[in-house]
Amino acid sequence: MNALERDGFTLVSALLSPAECRVIAGKIETMRCASVGTRRLLSQDWCRSLAVKIRQHPALSPLIPAGLVAVQCTFFEKSASRNWLVAVHQDLSIPVAERIEHSALQGWSVKEGQLYVRAPVEVLQRLIAVRIHLDMCGADDGPLRLVLGSHLQGLVTAECAALARQQEIVCVAEAGSALLMRPLLLHSSSKSSGKSQRRVLHFLFAPLELPLGLRWSDTV
Repeated sequence: MNALERDGFTLVSALLSPAECRVIAGKIETMRCASVGTRRLLSQDWCRSLAVKIRQHPALSPLIPAGLVAVQCTFFEKSASRNWLVAVHQDLSIPVAERIEHSALQGWSVKEGQLYVRAPVEVLQRLIAVRIHLDMCGADDGPLRLVLGSHLQGLVTAECAALARQQEIVCVAEAGSALLMRPLLLHSSSKSSGKSQRRVLHFLFAPLELPLGLRWSDTV
């Protein structure tokens, strides 16, 4: 069993060069995100090309099963002017093309004009997130805090998630590195010291076909 399956995450260094990170950061800067990020980057041509590069990269392709496609890319930023934290949680919502009325589908919402639903657990168990760090992320930069192996527990209640934080580890990362993780892995992050900039691209890879008549809103 590899680290991704055993622990729920693995870190791959030097996926992108410093120059590539600067180019991507420049493209995001031209978008002038009004908040701490955006969930709608996959519509950008450069982002779609990057999704293909990720899937084909020799260090990542053995970890991303054949047939998985990119279905979303989210941008996050932490800095002195955009500092925030997030409580321990699992990523349960996925972007879909239209609403399907079914008793197994709950938690419908709309964010940035995109429809989301809480996915069935059998779908969540097959998803892989790839987080690309455009900047160095040290212990003071609001890194992810991960609870090893928690993705193997299925859906976790809020009470159990809070208790599980006693076993979390801090995941620091170099600029250009990629953190692969299972969305069911319990994770959180604290505010940064406010003295740095932490920018991350969060790609979600998933099986092309969904159950219950659901369809992805976009795929690459």
